[in-house]
Amino acid sequence: MEQGVIDVGSLAGGIDLQATVESGQSYLWDRDDGKMYQRDGATGGDAWYWTTVRRDGSPEVIRVRQQDGMLEWESTVDAEADLRRLLRLDDDLAAIRSTAPDDDVVQSAYETFWGMRLVQDPPFGSLISFICSAQMRVARIHSMQQALRDAFGEEVEFGGRTYSAYPTPSALAETTEERLRDLGLGYRAPYVQRTAEMVAGGEADPEEAVGLDYEDARESLTRFVGVGDKVADCVLLFSLDYLEAVPLDTWIRTTIEEYYPECERGNYADTSRAIRGALGGEYAGYTQTYLFHYLRTGSNED
Repeated sequence: MEQGVIDVGSLAGGIDLQATVESGQSYLWDRDDGKMYQRDGATGGDAWYWTTVRRDGSPEVIRVRQQDGMLEWESTVDAEADLRRLLRLDDDLAAIRSTAPDDDVVQSAYETFWGMRLVQDPPFGSLISFICSAQMRVARIHSMQQALRDAFGEEVEFGGRTYSAYPTPSALAETTEERLRDLGLGYRAPYVQRTAEMVAGGEADPEEAVGLDYEDARESLTRFVGVGDKVADCVLLFSLDYLEAVPLDTWIRTTIEEYYPECERGNYADTSRAIRGALGGEYAGYTQTYLFHYLRTGSNED
């Protein structure tokens, strides 16, 4: 077993671990206490959270918790570099916040959840999880991903318990639509299977978007079955390092209607350009994520 600590005080802007991994950005983390996405769960990230990564094709478990000003981690491998990537620990939150508009709703969102960072999830898992996200609550999306892990993921023994890795493209490509429906994916089942087939067979890969201009990158991701502009933006923002991406989901469209009506342009592409500019451009996706979590949790009603 490998172990380590990261001093939260050494991070520019600190971190709120729970807000980071339970804010609807990622469905690839879970909690050892089984309370992921439950309102009465532990606060401040003091529960153990876990995810899996792949090293040379093999799945590895990473566990982390926030306690006494430290991020404590343990893993089957030396995982500090993985954690820094997955939780974007090297982002300068104060510098990012300085690019946001000085609106009351934006600043209240930053104050309420200060320390929340964006995630940088593995691309395939991010792609599949957001294909599953259509018309679903965050807890349900998360439970779908756990069902996929349990049904198709490789088992990893660690710390006296068994964890299931996120399934490979091949594992999902080889299953049946009926089996995926049985796991609760509903009409999303053929989208997941066909997208997995595309990746497993080399027809397309989400990482092919990396390096393209933002809107070209979004278009690249829409090649996958079940991926429209909003899902593509989620993958760009929460996996592929396009921090300007602003997924136009229900909460952000409500934000536009109430606070930025001038940004509504009648179509996704033009509205997206307008709200990205209004929310600060280069780091608009960070501000979007704070607003999403702030509004979704009803924190604006306190």
